[in-house]
Amino acid sequence: MNRQIRLVGLISAVLVFALLGNLTYLDLARQTSLEANPYNVRARQAEADVHRGQILAGSTVIADSVPSTDGNPTFAYQRVYSDGPLYAPVTGFFSYNYSTWAIENSYNSYLVGTDSSQWVQRLIDMASGRNPQGASVVTTIDPKLQQAAAAALSGYTGGIVVSDPHTGAVKALVTSPSYDPNQMATHDATAEEDFWASLKADDPEASPLTDRASRDPKAPGSTFKMIVAAAALEAGDTADTMIDTPAELTYPGSSVTLPNSANCGNTQVTLARALQLSCNTAFANLGRSLGAQAITEQAEKFGFNSEHLPELGGLASEYPKPRDTADLMRSAIGQGSVTATPLQMAMVAGAFLNGGLLAEPYLVQEVRGPDLKVLYQHETKQSQAVSPTTAQTMKDMMVSVVEKGLGSPAAIPGVTVGGKSGTAENDESSYGWFVSFSLDPDIVVSVFLEKSDSTDEGLWGSGDAAPLAKKVMEASR
Repeated sequence: MNRQIRLVGLISAVLVFALLGNLTYLDLARQTSLEANPYNVRARQAEADVHRGQILAGSTVIADSVPSTDGNPTFAYQRVYSDGPLYAPVTGFFSYNYSTWAIENSYNSYLVGTDSSQWVQRLIDMASGRNPQGASVVTTIDPKLQQAAAAALSGYTGGIVVSDPHTGAVKALVTSPSYDPNQMATHDATAEEDFWASLKADDPEASPLTDRASRDPKAPGSTFKMIVAAAALEAGDTADTMIDTPAELTYPGSSVTLPNSANCGNTQVTLARALQLSCNTAFANLGRSLGAQAITEQAEKFGFNSEHLPELGGLASEYPKPRDTADLMRSAIGQGSVTATPLQMAMVAGAFLNGGLLAEPYLVQEVRGPDLKVLYQHETKQSQAVSPTTAQTMKDMMVSVVEKGLGSPAAIPGVTVGGKSGTAENDESSYGWFVSFSLDPDIVVSVFLEKSDSTDEGLWGSGDAAPLAKKVMEASR
């Protein structure tokens, strides 16, 4: 009998310890993930009772919480977005029924005060009986450049990224069309549901929720020639290296021919001239001579095949292994299966200005507690993409593209400007790209145009995207 009692006692003790272990695991190990789960209504309710922290662009408040005055007892505070559509790609939204988006999502624990770095403040609030208050998130966005980029992009579907080449700070990030996050933060459940349905019902290619700056990679067209040119320089070529540039060439194993868009002649041109005129046949031949491994390694040093800007859930630009020689040649001119985001192409140009060092892009400079104590501060991360010599040569060649080549629509009198245009074919039409920089102050502007509201015709890098980059660069001065 005693043996049976001891067995029951042992089993009971094991169960008690298992229960305590599970509760401890849930409280310590899974607390953050459970609170962040969009299906956790209790967590969302708790967040509705917290004075959610501000989101700022420099010193400009772009998201704030104010006491709710609509009489709904469920909500103590109302989330308010200043210039909502302008900053929506950055802030995202806080919604009681549809969770969070963008920075409202990635920095949610700081904004509601539940991050591990804020436990002392939580104890103080609890002891003093004060309502809990979240921390403020300070972004790298420059309101002046954000407004300039949004104004330039008006009337287009596309994205623009402006960045500091030396630190990786994103100074502007705009995607069009945009939306008003205030309509997602409303306490009117019916109105919120209707607005959400309208966002999701839109054509996916025109959805306001699609972040075309960091989460929607497309064929980069001739802007990818920057990577191929850099790979050639790293392999020992110079700006004066001669490259076979026929008026057109036939892809191996195919009857499909590749022409040049500009008058590149029918013999040979230098690497610098090939970049100036964006000679397709020159870069197709260059890609074939370099080989897939060299281009893949160079693309990955620039950040391809890796995700960037986790604050927005940025997606990787991709350079997949070419299937055959013809695919390799197509990829060398930014067609085929190569894809890129404006963010990625800004990283490439930025490395040339930064002496060959690739600065990892970031969007949040710091997080401050209610007492203004700094809870988080960004530290610049850099890696070697190309040698300083290659970076200087690419910088000079891109300046030549604007001064003597197809990038002339981006020229600003009295200012050193470099750039590379790109026109990428798609099933229906063409995308327009322009990746550029200006000096003093050093700034990188990457423009991607998917389509225009005013025409169904294809868009061009030089004629359509370059003038928009010029407008943004002028605003930085």
